[in-house]
Amino acid sequence: MEQNNRPNILWLCTDQQRFDTLGCYGNPFVRTPNLDRLAESGVRFANAYCQNPVCTPSRASFLTGRYPRTCRARQNGQSIPEDEVLVTRLLHDVGYIGGLSGKLHISTCNYAVCKTRERRINDGYDYFAWSHGHGPAHEWPMHDYALWLQRQGVEYSHPLREDSRYVRVGMPPELHQTKWCADCAIEFMEAVKNEGRPWFFSINWFDPHHAFDPPAAYLERYLPILDQIPLPNYEEGELANKSPLQRLDHLGAYGKRGSFAYDDMTERDHRMIRAAYYAMIDFIDVQVGRLLDYLEASGQLDNTVILFHSDHGESLGDHGMYLKGGYFYEGSVHVPLIMAWKDRFLSGVTADAPVELVDLAPTLLDLCGLPPCPGMQGRSLRGLLTGEAPTDVFRDNVYAEFYKTDMQGGVQAFCTMLFDGRYKLTKIHALAARFPSDCKGELYDLKTDPAERYNRYDDPAYAEVKLRLLEALCDREALTADPLPVMTAPW
Repeated sequence: MEQNNRPNILWLCTDQQRFDTLGCYGNPFVRTPNLDRLAESGVRFANAYCQNPVCTPSRASFLTGRYPRTCRARQNGQSIPEDEVLVTRLLHDVGYIGGLSGKLHISTCNYAVCKTRERRINDGYDYFAWSHGHGPAHEWPMHDYALWLQRQGVEYSHPLREDSRYVRVGMPPELHQTKWCADCAIEFMEAVKNEGRPWFFSINWFDPHHAFDPPAAYLERYLPILDQIPLPNYEEGELANKSPLQRLDHLGAYGKRGSFAYDDMTERDHRMIRAAYYAMIDFIDVQVGRLLDYLEASGQLDNTVILFHSDHGESLGDHGMYLKGGYFYEGSVHVPLIMAWKDRFLSGVTADAPVELVDLAPTLLDLCGLPPCPGMQGRSLRGLLTGEAPTDVFRDNVYAEFYKTDMQGGVQAFCTMLFDGRYKLTKIHALAARFPSDCKGELYDLKTDPAERYNRYDDPAYAEVKLRLLEALCDREALTADPLPVMTAPW
């Protein structure tokens, strides 16, 4: 494909957004007309799964098209090695102009450690408006959103609401990081539209990641209907035969006692957090609308591939836990994924085939007429997008993993998941010595137990299913080993 015929790419990624938080995914509370419009103009993937339920390994995986254990960025606080190749770099190398606003988070970005911006490898971004979080409260005083606020003469703040112990008052809409990210994208697209070269732009919004701090105006519409918002999916006692990691996080997110501790919360607390989470997504949708309108008004919509997804999900109180960790419930690993290209992709179609975010990088290369990079492990979704392949068949199963060490490198947890569309198996390979070894795995039958409450791992009635999934998991772990280096001689 000639350079001038390659499509532009607008890559929209949220942080910590569950699959069930858009109108087109069946949520009756959120207000997401623009993302619903995007789904109507393209393909909505009903069964897309991330490869890790936390940020760095998931992002490194979908940017390289390689599994977390392969690309060697397996946990937050780790940095992707210099020799890993991002799909954005590959696009840049064939003539694309690249830009980013918001997060990248494929290297450690703890300000106390790196003292400045996140370390970058050769990532292909010419325009780089980096903002890992919302503001100086996150201790990144040199990120671009914080500097922009400074130029406006505004100090960042997000105080607790007077009527909530957990929900905060976010920055007003015109000063919010979510809008700023979209502003940067429009600035970039306007600047490069007459360059005669294709472009790609990554918007990596921080929301709806905690803290739960939407602009106040976006939360207001939920307050009169607060009692209608469902409580978390949790049955008291359900964690008794599950991983000790979950029992620890039940006492406090990330194992920190008292931090979003489920039993300390009232029903109103749970509903307020969920309402704030929905409100953040509503505000993201407004920005998506601005981007779509800009593309149409500037005459660039017809030749722009648009994809929207999240890096992973959010527990949101389900199973008695908040935020994220070493578990693979639907709220944690099942994410929204929408892809559209006017008159080139199917429109208004729901693809039921199981897919993985690791498939995104080879898909984008394929759409640009480029071969997959050696070492990529994902598979192109092009056939599902264009109608050349059935939309209900792609993978036999999806794979995810969680890996966590302490600061000295001792393994605290290592868990893997395999889901075949009905049965979901989690194998707990290792836990720190301080955890009891009373749970070796989890097995859920989502046909009879869609809430994933009843662990069947040791149920004799599921022994055959368990054996079959363990064998399939062994195969996936073998196939996610690094395929590099390639042979250089026959022997």
